[in-house]
Amino acid sequence: MRWLLVAVLSVVTMASCGAGLAPQAQAQGRVEAASDGLYLDGEKWWPAGFNAYQLSTNWGINRGCGGMVDLPEYFDSLPPHSLTRFNAFQELAINKFTGELDFTAMDAVFAEAERTDQMIIPVLSAQDGACESEKFKDRSWYVGGWKTDDENGTRLSFEDWVQTAVNRWKDSPSVAAWELVGEPDPGECVNGNCDWWVRTCPTDAAQVLRDFMEEAGAEIKTIAPKHLVTAGLIGGGQCGTGGDDYLFVTESDNVDFVQYHDYGADGIPLPGDQWNGLARRIDQAEAAGKPLLVAEIGENAGSCKTLSARASSIGQKITGQRAAGTAGALLWAFVPDPRPNDCTMDIGYDDPLFPLMAGFNTYG
Repeated sequence: MRWLLVAVLSVVTMASCGAGLAPQAQAQGRVEAASDGLYLDGEKWWPAGFNAYQLSTNWGINRGCGGMVDLPEYFDSLPPHSLTRFNAFQELAINKFTGELDFTAMDAVFAEAERTDQMIIPVLSAQDGACESEKFKDRSWYVGGWKTDDENGTRLSFEDWVQTAVNRWKDSPSVAAWELVGEPDPGECVNGNCDWWVRTCPTDAAQVLRDFMEEAGAEIKTIAPKHLVTAGLIGGGQCGTGGDDYLFVTESDNVDFVQYHDYGADGIPLPGDQWNGLARRIDQAEAAGKPLLVAEIGENAGSCKTLSARASSIGQKITGQRAAGTAGALLWAFVPDPRPNDCTMDIGYDDPLFPLMAGFNTYG
């Protein structure tokens, strides 16, 4: 789920609190978020793992999003107490032949995670509509469209999908957290053009995003009070989360931990500037009393760099980030069909990043 990092600062200072539903009391689940990091089954946990966005792809059932993964092989390849982030989009629960809901492919992901006692973060939608409508989610969507947009009755609204998905897997012991939208950005398109260099950022963007997190997060917690909610923020100065707005959104009562997505700074532990860099985001998460997961770290290899050189670079990066106070790291991205002769971020089973991440993954 990689989108371009766009440094669009929201300059308005927000003084009011989110106008969403009241914060939900957190029942104790397997995963807990505290000011000093994440805990799993009561033990300190520093998860290291992968984005494996393709897990729900099943070409015999749904339209897919990438290649098909051998689910038992993938989950068996992971060390104990690992963490995987994957696409749990509505479109991947639609049977492409009947147009009806069909949970077969997604149920299989949860079943394999549970069989191997692995932890997962299901991402319920992507900001740019990838592998679904391909439509950018603008300010109007975050204000209310998420409750009503149903593609002319052919799909559930996002609110209905959240309720459907969370209800279905609310008792899963493998859910570390739910993620509402990957890389949210309540910008406004111009004359139908949603390219990042054309979009504008409304002055109330931070408030709009926080209100969404409050209300949609409350819906998750009402259904699954033992599960956490993570905000899938890029952290690089995007609309609604630039500068101090990142802290404002982080302080949402129904967000348990936040994210940073790290691209284009190979080997550098703390990329970015004093306003929107990772060091600033770590400080802001600490001020809010919430962990920060570096949920996407991407670096090219293959024809442009050896796999071992990439592993060394990423190892240096994660070592520095962990020392600076991050709560975990996930790489972009595992794929079942890596392309060794191309310059990509593909990670396959034989990649030295697998043992590297196993070494970083810490429990107890």
